[in-house]
Amino acid sequence: MSLTSILFIVFVVIVGIQLIYYSTFLFSFAIQRAETKLKKHISLSVIICAKNEAENLEKNLPFVLKQDYKNFEVVLVNDSSSDETLEVMKRFEAESDNIKIVDVKSNEAFWGNKKYALTLGIKASSNDFLVFTDADCKPNSNNWLAQISSKFSNQKAIVLGYGAYSKKKYSILNAIIRFETIITALQYFSYAKLGLPYMGVGRNMAYRKELFFNNNGFNGHMAIKSGDDDLFINEAANAKNTEICVTKESFTISEPKKTFKDWILQKRRHVSTASFYKTKHKILLGMCYISQLLFWVFGVTLIIFGYNIQWVLALIVLRFVIQLLCFGFTAKKLDDVNLIFFAPFLELFLVTTQLSIFIANLISTPKHWK
Repeated sequence: MSLTSILFIVFVVIVGIQLIYYSTFLFSFAIQRAETKLKKHISLSVIICAKNEAENLEKNLPFVLKQDYKNFEVVLVNDSSSDETLEVMKRFEAESDNIKIVDVKSNEAFWGNKKYALTLGIKASSNDFLVFTDADCKPNSNNWLAQISSKFSNQKAIVLGYGAYSKKKYSILNAIIRFETIITALQYFSYAKLGLPYMGVGRNMAYRKELFFNNNGFNGHMAIKSGDDDLFINEAANAKNTEICVTKESFTISEPKKTFKDWILQKRRHVSTASFYKTKHKILLGMCYISQLLFWVFGVTLIIFGYNIQWVLALIVLRFVIQLLCFGFTAKKLDDVNLIFFAPFLELFLVTTQLSIFIANLISTPKHWK
């Protein structure tokens, strides 16, 4: 058997794996309708941990305080900021009766560790139901808290929301960031629907304080600077206690990174954190990424050699049709359909970038959350 024949057989297997993944994602999440059933308001504590975020707090905190929700407090955690973050927090506190400030001083043992600051914020919160977002995030509507809280129940102690990024015209970086955000959301929402929740995003998620302390908080990974959101979910979430919330009113909107350098550093932190996931999640995510990478490598190689070109092109087209259906339904649900026709090119860039990030992280790992 020739080398090209072997490459073709492997390519068929790879395409098969990709089709299984995208078909599973398609039917588990992409085409499912988002539920909008609201329940009686429960007492909430919104926790925002900020480090040098004075400008973002000025801009976004009013949208949190304007939520159409009866009973909630906002716990603002100042993580040893060097700008006017604390002053801005105190100004809002003077104007509102539902703000609580936690001022975290520099601690040599926990320097640069967001988890330490968040833990102090969680301890200071008054309510059992906690909602997390970031200072650079703005709720997509005044019903954000109502939508997120509606997913809690006696059984559901974790709610995974969607943190979108604002759209910028004529920006390749912005398109890449939004594409990567949709693909990531497609994965973690799909796995949660399949009973295998593995991560959430700190820009928009919620869980019970009781669950946090029953799982010893961040103790299992406190030494790891990143992962206050996804590592805790990976540790505490299961098929019975996790729900998702993907109505448009429940989204948060963040400002994306403005330079490739800042975005790459952010992604390096995320990739380094994923290495601490449970083994089953690492295997599933690894197979998905490796099959995606090899799809491009083997597909391009076979086209260059001109081997079974009709079958190779047919398999490539079939895979892209299923992928675009899956991505398209997801993008529509997540209110970002403009990227659909650019998906193949954005995927190729993202796959190669992730490979370079993985190699860079083998050499050195990012140390601090900000």
